[in-house]
Amino acid sequence: MEIFWLLGIPLTGGVFLALWGCRRNAPEINALFSLLTLAVAAWLTVRIVAEGPMMVGNGWFFIDSFNVFLVTLTAFVAFTTALFSRPYMRIEEEHGRLNATRLRLYHSSYQIFIGAMLLALTTNNMGILWVAMEAATLATVLLVSLYRTPASLEAAWKYFILCGVGIALALFGTILLYFAAEKILGSGGTALLWTHLNGVKTELEPTVLSLAFVFLLVGYGTKVGLAPLHSWLPDAHAEGPTPVSAVLSGLLLNVALYAVMRSKVLVDGALGTEMAGNLMMGFGLLSVVLAAFLIKRQTDVKRMFAYSSIEHMGLITFAFGMGGAVANFAALLHMTMHSLTKSAIFFAVGHATQKAGSQLMSDIRGLIKTNPTIGWGMMLGTVAILGVPPFGVFASEFLIITTAMHEHPWATPFLLLALGVAFASIFGKVQPMVFGETELPRLPYQPALTPVFVHLALVLMLGLFIPPYLADWYRQAAALLGG
Repeated sequence: MEIFWLLGIPLTGGVFLALWGCRRNAPEINALFSLLTLAVAAWLTVRIVAEGPMMVGNGWFFIDSFNVFLVTLTAFVAFTTALFSRPYMRIEEEHGRLNATRLRLYHSSYQIFIGAMLLALTTNNMGILWVAMEAATLATVLLVSLYRTPASLEAAWKYFILCGVGIALALFGTILLYFAAEKILGSGGTALLWTHLNGVKTELEPTVLSLAFVFLLVGYGTKVGLAPLHSWLPDAHAEGPTPVSAVLSGLLLNVALYAVMRSKVLVDGALGTEMAGNLMMGFGLLSVVLAAFLIKRQTDVKRMFAYSSIEHMGLITFAFGMGGAVANFAALLHMTMHSLTKSAIFFAVGHATQKAGSQLMSDIRGLIKTNPTIGWGMMLGTVAILGVPPFGVFASEFLIITTAMHEHPWATPFLLLALGVAFASIFGKVQPMVFGETELPRLPYQPALTPVFVHLALVLMLGLFIPPYLADWYRQAAALLGG
């Protein structure tokens, strides 16, 4: 029953805001629907932790420790982003960048986007998973193009074309998966139920499964932002509203990687080899190295942190590719840390760019003077995402690097070089933005920065101490992924 509420609330919110989203209190209604979704996700999590995995709707929905962890993370970041977007979008309206009609489109599309991601996470059917990812793509195209400027329309079109091609490849991989399953499970929609496939994965045709995984990895990997399929991501971040950047980096990339991991479990069982893991390690390592060097060339603050997202998703993909209890645990922890930290950074960046009237880093100076909370929020978020202890990103990166040193020592120099270049580039660019000299006055409004410090407090807490129940949760999810 909780799953139907989980999916029904954002769908209802999308329809309601499509009809009445022009009202002045639409941002509060958007936040209320997001809060209700979070409450249901929390209740569902309590049930899964207490009772174990469960199937609903004749097996069409399946919840276990892996996806309920992502459901909770998605609902939490969606709620805090909705809180952040309340003053942010109103200021955009005051500045003349948006009108009431576009705000209605924003709030409605936001709820549909959240609902599509939750459907992708909870469905047991690999075909419906593909449909949900496509729905999330279409919703974010509307969000990225919200400003209707030539640059935002170009970014949305680029996003639509590249991710459309990627999702088409994922569809072909799903068809191949069905082709392999049909011989064992028979025809019909139940042949694509993940739990059924997982039960007979050792009987599936290895050649077909290996080919299917290549298409699924390239297809869903496009939405993850893995190099060389990443070029849509910096444009979408730079040209869309900042709350959209926060949910793209913090949520959508995770959901796409979730789809890859569900496929990897099946392929590992069918092949009995490390083919899937090696492919993921290759794409992940390429993404980490390429993004680190591209960060150094950026002049737009949102594009810089978009490339940082590519780097971190590459690191997570590399860790999942290594497989095993420790690497999977580290990847799940890093997924959590990245979602919380990167969304917090975009919250701070959003208000900083509104104040400066520009996204160019050369135009943003002295945030610590114009508004200390924004300045400290951006600085703390930056040192957190760069892996400075005692923040949780350090713990997850340390686990990934040490595991790579033990199991794949050839990759360690590349990882360390990339992380070092990214650290120097980002810190060198953010430091004058926060502490540089400026003649701008203090901000005339109070930005919504509570979500920034709530996120960073969680990241700090998890860097110092992971509660035993949470550690057990991560271990259970890591064990489900095998490797």
